[in-house]
Amino acid sequence: MVMDNHAEARVDLDAITGNVAALREHVAPSAVMAVVKAGGYGHGAVAAARAALRGGAGWLGVVHVAEALELRAAGIEGPLLCLMAIGEQAHADAIAAGVDLSAGSVGMVRHLAAAAARAGRPARMHLKADTGLSRGGATPADWPAVLDAALAAQAAGRVSVVGLWSHFASADEPGNPSIAAQLAAFGEALAIAEKAGVAPEVRHIANTAAAIGVPAAHYDLVRVGGGIYGLSTLPGGAPAWLRPAMTLRARLALVKRVPAGTGVSYGHRYVTSRETTLGLVPLGYADGVPRTARGLPLVFAYGRRWPIAGTVCMDQFVIDFGDEAVAEGDEVVLFGPGDGGEATAQEWGDTLGTISYEIATGIGARVPRSYS
Repeated sequence: MVMDNHAEARVDLDAITGNVAALREHVAPSAVMAVVKAGGYGHGAVAAARAALRGGAGWLGVVHVAEALELRAAGIEGPLLCLMAIGEQAHADAIAAGVDLSAGSVGMVRHLAAAAARAGRPARMHLKADTGLSRGGATPADWPAVLDAALAAQAAGRVSVVGLWSHFASADEPGNPSIAAQLAAFGEALAIAEKAGVAPEVRHIANTAAAIGVPAAHYDLVRVGGGIYGLSTLPGGAPAWLRPAMTLRARLALVKRVPAGTGVSYGHRYVTSRETTLGLVPLGYADGVPRTARGLPLVFAYGRRWPIAGTVCMDQFVIDFGDEAVAEGDEVVLFGPGDGGEATAQEWGDTLGTISYEIATGIGARVPRSYS
């Protein structure tokens, strides 16, 4: 496929569809929520959502109301959960658009009930229990009061409690004792809710890592984010039956021959050891290429890996190609599925001490997305 721009992030939509289908089979009979927050983990929210639905995703998930409304404006219907809605007008807009919302405090329950009155329809609410991550959600001490507030709002016709949920802290660390502790805490929260009279449509706690490796966490629904894009935070990355969907590539903007002793890029942290050919790649840290990648052999071209020569700049970086026959317009690949020897987002993350999710979501908006 020919690039029409200086660079592109090419997204294989069939990979997303196939990943969702594979995950559905893996977690059956539980349903799959495809999480398309953060612009579909950098892949494009609308395109990723449609591809996930083709693969059999029963739900979609986002974090902010604006993300949910983007999907609705694109004509995407069906169950859609906004995991962290903020702002009272945003609540009303989401409720009017048929978006499910989350509440983890008495105050949030009351805000959503008031927003439902403005929207003219009941809010579909998922109550979140904090089972040990200590982010959003009600603590065990606060959980009964949240249930009481939600049931009162439901009796008044303002809300419908359709979900109960939580989130793992360490599901990507197989054997971590917190996994069993959180499962037990979630089970207790569910039992308290059931005793209080809450009858949800879905219960969900599993993220990608738990969907893959913790069957006891599957319940009615699993929320899969990175996994639908072929990414994972599990040791070693995603299993082989999930395929990375994004390939980041660029064309050389400039090629020039320079003598030995030439300092390259800011700070001259790289100096050529002999006469050599330098190639300029028109991507930089503003596009999501970490400055810490200096000197690392993560770029693929001409059948092999090449290290980044010197400092990664805001808009570009340099490769020392030695005596390789290179030309302006030739392609380099930063990461992809790994089929041809190129690095993967997992390898970038491992090498730089971060995760593949940060690499994929960090690819900036000025890098065009193309879809195959």
